[in-house]
Amino acid sequence: MATVPARGAHEAGATIADLFDVPLLPGLHTADALIDADEERMLIARIDATDLTPFRFQGWTGKRLTSAFGWSYDFAIGRPVEAPPIPDWLHPFRERAAVFAGLDPAALIQALLIRYDPGAGIGWHRDRPIYDDVVGLSLGAPAAMRLRRRRGTGFDRVSVPLAPRGAYRLGGDARHLWEHSIAPLTRPRWSITFRSLAAA
Repeated sequence: MATVPARGAHEAGATIADLFDVPLLPGLHTADALIDADEERMLIARIDATDLTPFRFQGWTGKRLTSAFGWSYDFAIGRPVEAPPIPDWLHPFRERAAVFAGLDPAALIQALLIRYDPGAGIGWHRDRPIYDDVVGLSLGAPAAMRLRRRRGTGFDRVSVPLAPRGAYRLGGDARHLWEHSIAPLTRPRWSITFRSLAAA
């Protein structure tokens, strides 16, 4: 159950897999420097200016603060609900994220803004099945996305560095067969996560 670091701008792979150019985790892609430092500062300020509220799940309140546009998942009623439209200032970054992910920008119907203050992280989970592709943009402190898949009595595990101003995409097996999490951070981090709807 070794942890395998991901390669920047490529699918995550193990040493043996690299010999045969076979990805260890299909559907996981990363890219460095999708935005520049000035854009990062602007996005952080914009995120902080939105109506961020603590994440809530079935009576539990998390440490991370969130704000959703386009669609939001209401865990109290167990279904998605309409949210305010994705603001104009996010559209260029949605387009850039879509190009990176090989998707139509219009397919990314949700934008979730998150601020992780020191001590905040996100536990093991898979995104709700109503969503398909997950495309994230990482801002502020570097972090690592941990992924795991149950195998027998243990887990296969992968750890993916999330560099500031970089992006990741979870699709295919990485999205649907693996759980992911982010350990609590010691420095502030922000993220913008775009999601597409799963086919009906």
